[in-house]
Amino acid sequence: MTLDDLQRRLAEFAAARDWERFHTPKNLVMALSGEVGELTALFQWLTPAESASVLDDPATRAAVLDELADVTIYLARLADVLGVDLLEAAEAKVNRNESRFPVDRFD
Repeated sequence: MTLDDLQRRLAEFAAARDWERFHTPKNLVMALSGEVGELTALFQWLTPAESASVLDDPATRAAVLDELADVTIYLARLADVLGVDLLEAAEAKVNRNESRFPVDRFD
């Protein structure tokens, strides 16, 4: 599945349920924030070593994958509603970061 495929499927899902009226940028950002909070809660009290192996436990793995999916879904939907090409925006940001933080600065 591509990002475009995902966004199309999410738009169809929302339209079929007449949820488009609820998918305002404000509501989508709030939902995204809530899902990021749920993902954060899964890592909150873990040590760095525990967080690196969080996917080893099947139950925790399922929870992390669900929250990552929720974050991805709300972010993709938000970008679609706003008319933002998410991959283009991310590429532009990486390009700016490469200029801001050149490799030789960290030698």
